[in-house]
Amino acid sequence: MIANILSIAGSDPSGGAGIQADLKAFSARGAYGMAVLTALTAQNTQGVTSVHQVPSAFVAEQIAAIFDDVSVSAIKIGMIANANIAITIADSLRHHVEVPVVLDPVMVAKGGHRLLPEDAVEALKEHLLPLAALLTPNLPEAAALLDEDVASDRETMIAQGKALRGLGAQAVLMKGGHLEGEDCPDLLVTAEGHQWLEGARIDTENTHGTGCTLSSAIAAEIGKGTPLAEAVSIAKDYVAGAIAASDALSVGSGHGPTHHFHALWP
Repeated sequence: MIANILSIAGSDPSGGAGIQADLKAFSARGAYGMAVLTALTAQNTQGVTSVHQVPSAFVAEQIAAIFDDVSVSAIKIGMIANANIAITIADSLRHHVEVPVVLDPVMVAKGGHRLLPEDAVEALKEHLLPLAALLTPNLPEAAALLDEDVASDRETMIAQGKALRGLGAQAVLMKGGHLEGEDCPDLLVTAEGHQWLEGARIDTENTHGTGCTLSSAIAAEIGKGTPLAEAVSIAKDYVAGAIAASDALSVGSGHGPTHHFHALWP
């Protein structure tokens, strides 16, 4: 059977990030995508100008409607918008602990717009982190969750990844795109230890929604039954290809989107 993957996240009307990116990534990885909206944003490739938050009770109703009817293979959580929504999602998913959760702690948009207030960060740490089969922070997000300086070397990435596991996540993928240098290494930290996933930095401005796309691709692979380390590796290669092919698109004048269907479109 084809895996059914649920995204719980915000909307990006320009299509490069949020649930739009998630649904594209699910489809590109051969899974059926579904979406529960937590927020509507007014944004494009140049940045976010406004956020309209969905009432937490309606978020709960959306989640309940999915689980009342559909067998869910995996869940990706992205933008949660506020503390009440974080708590509501956690309360809803505690009834479905058998479904693996990939948690992408979306805190700041590519253009610098803060998407998560401090109380929501605390709610995410307390209520959602313990539900996560995998947490996928970039280095600034990892630092914010730990109230530490942003990692600038591999040793600090390892220490922070282990610390984030200590907060409750079963595994942590530290995304190393903010490191200086020509390489773009990611670090997977699990109960068994840690492993590096190496990657070359691609010279492009088209990186809008890369975090959303990566976490969604991982969720799709996990939902298909792929073991975690292999799922992360497959998803990383997929996103690298999407970034490398992004110049084939002509979307906006800022940080353009990745090409989610680079392997499918001629």
